[in-house]
Amino acid sequence: MHLASAEGVSRSRFQEWTAPLAPSEAVSATGGRLVAGPTHLSRDGRLVIPVSGELHFSRVPRSDWDRRLRLMRAGGVTAVSTYVIWIHHEAERGKVSFDGGLDVAAFVDTAQAAGLDVVLRIGPWAHGEVRNGGLPDWVQGLDVRHRTDDPGYLDVVRTWFGALGAHLAGRVRPGGPVVAVQIENELYDQPGHIRTLIGMAREAGIEASIWTATAWGGAELPDEVVPLYGGYGDGFWVPSDHPWDVSFRAHYFFGHVWDDPGIGSDQREEASAPPTTSGHRGPAATCELGGGMAASYHRRPVLRPADIAAIAHTKIGNGSVWQGYYMYAGGSNVWRGPGLQESLATGYPNDLPVFDYDFHAPIGAAGSRSPSFDLLRDQHAFLAAFGDRVATMSASMPETLPADQDDTSTLRWALRSDGTSGFVVIGQHQPYVEMRDADPTRFAVELTDRVVEFPAAPVTVPAGTTARWPVGLRLAGAPEIEWATASAVTILDDDGGDGVKRPTLVLRAERGIDPTLAFADREVEVVARTGAVALADGAWAVTADDSALLEVRTTGAALDVLVLGPDRAARTWVLDRGGRRTLLVADDDLWTAADGSLTARTTGTTAGAVERWEPASGQFVRLAGPDAEPRSGACAVVAERTPGEAPASYGGTTTRGAAPSHGLVRRTGAVWTVELPAWTAEPGVDAVLDVEWAGDVALLEVDGTVVADRFWDGTPWRLDLGTLGALPAELRLVVLPLHPDNPVWLPTAAEARRRETDGQLAALDSITVTERITWTAARE
Repeated sequence: MHLASAEGVSRSRFQEWTAPLAPSEAVSATGGRLVAGPTHLSRDGRLVIPVSGELHFSRVPRSDWDRRLRLMRAGGVTAVSTYVIWIHHEAERGKVSFDGGLDVAAFVDTAQAAGLDVVLRIGPWAHGEVRNGGLPDWVQGLDVRHRTDDPGYLDVVRTWFGALGAHLAGRVRPGGPVVAVQIENELYDQPGHIRTLIGMAREAGIEASIWTATAWGGAELPDEVVPLYGGYGDGFWVPSDHPWDVSFRAHYFFGHVWDDPGIGSDQREEASAPPTTSGHRGPAATCELGGGMAASYHRRPVLRPADIAAIAHTKIGNGSVWQGYYMYAGGSNVWRGPGLQESLATGYPNDLPVFDYDFHAPIGAAGSRSPSFDLLRDQHAFLAAFGDRVATMSASMPETLPADQDDTSTLRWALRSDGTSGFVVIGQHQPYVEMRDADPTRFAVELTDRVVEFPAAPVTVPAGTTARWPVGLRLAGAPEIEWATASAVTILDDDGGDGVKRPTLVLRAERGIDPTLAFADREVEVVARTGAVALADGAWAVTADDSALLEVRTTGAALDVLVLGPDRAARTWVLDRGGRRTLLVADDDLWTAADGSLTARTTGTTAGAVERWEPASGQFVRLAGPDAEPRSGACAVVAERTPGEAPASYGGTTTRGAAPSHGLVRRTGAVWTVELPAWTAEPGVDAVLDVEWAGDVALLEVDGTVVADRFWDGTPWRLDLGTLGALPAELRLVVLPLHPDNPVWLPTAAEARRRETDGQLAALDSITVTERITWTAARE
């Protein structure tokens, strides 16, 4: 059955998984919590789409592990992924440390207590922008062929794996908290070596439910591993004079190609050619969707929150059954000491900050969430509620695709479907080159038994839209939703106050698109309890500036539909509270504490603005707030020294400039002393410092010691004063000027400021300090 051609109709026909997926030979251990099939994954026997987020435990103070992990879980992450960075544990041969912030076993236990599975990336080579890719200097200096089956290299790795396995003491086993183990990283032509490393890990007592390896760049991998892919919107590894690379652009288009020849290309002698086939082995899974991007000295990309969310959203449309982010929570190298970063001086192609590894991640180095956290949280709520059915849905592309990578107007969308129901996934967003509104269109979705065309009148999809519209959605005991032009968010199971058990479907209205929905049973009764609803052309049009609640009834079936306006939806959290989904609205951070209480943390004047959806009353109820509002204010600063003259270059290569040393920055930079308000010295105060500045490189000194550094990219710099030992302390800020002819690549706004400045640029715009108050919003 095919659809007749008609102007203004965008069509897609359901196609089952055949190509691009081939049968998987990946081995999942018997009894494993997470099991990989040919096209999907299951956890404890239930189909799932895992969401893994990277947090490096050795780059975060141990005192903050629990709080960050619980915030990740509240954001919809189901597994924390982390490198075990060898150089952090065994700087001197034979002296292995798992003490304090290096206690990976304690980190696994903390993650498990927070409700997270764990993915360990044990290397031994990790990359992670670490010196020697994470190999200790003494290993790097051995006269062996590193990252091969050279006996001399295997001997030291075997000893290291043995120490790691003994420390983990059985935590890495089928059925345990560690659900997957990654071997090596970005190794392209050594499948036999990866197989050898798996055998050595097993000898050390590390037995994974699933073994994984990174597959981008055309990597040759053994059958034992599940190949994982990635996708970034931009990268620091690109030369400073290079435009937005095609390997980044590709991730904003729907399709079946998962390989990315750009990731890690700076670590190879020759870049991989673009993939010529869409085929890959095993489930469509990722481990490095860009949760942000680090800054190298020569190139400092800053992706907007929507740029980050759009890649993850596109992968869902492409058929992803595992969403993995790198990074999801940033950190710092200061806890391990200086000189451990990737650098030109240690033979690597880029200079990274000595300490800073914020990555502009959804959770930054200071432990605060960024706007990208909220956009991703919306996607993760959808996967938690619908992942068991989406996991088996193939990805079908529309008949009309963008003409090329310069096409900014053709509607970008895909269909995830099992042949009877599905989701239209729309992604009309990308960075740098602005998208245009798509031409007015109707959708025609050809399923196995029928064609669903909607809406009744063509709709204009605005630039920037990311949506997932249900088609043929069936919920137990509820009328079938034939289609909707609002995004599915979650399902709540409760009664609506009249004693009748029925699900509540939560939808999100799109900006610039009126939400409409139609039911398979045209005789269905729809009543608006809040908001407004009107019937036209067989569909119900909903007015939901803030929210609208609809009661839907038909013979033997009932459903509540809660439609959230865009602004309220952006503030929505869906938390698993005691095995039941709870819908909350808040500007504050939220998470479930160890005692089961709903915990909030605020820095703003909206303190206590946490609302919980109560199905019985059909409304949001405000919860109790904190006893006090957070304090904040500008810090007093005194200019100690004006800057010296900065050169146009500090050396490096033709395409990658070298970063100045901390010593040079301290000798040449402008210096300000910073005086914190008296309240920051009170016991137990949690405070963050926000620095607005401009220049090249900045350092923060605490009592004369550098504890943080940053390459300027035009964004504010947030620091956690408590974990940095700065409460109370003597603070100094040092800013190295940026020479007007320094060839570093800057984001548009930062570059404009540089060009508007006469001569070198070194400025301190403001420094403010803000208290973070943590409080209990509700108890079970």
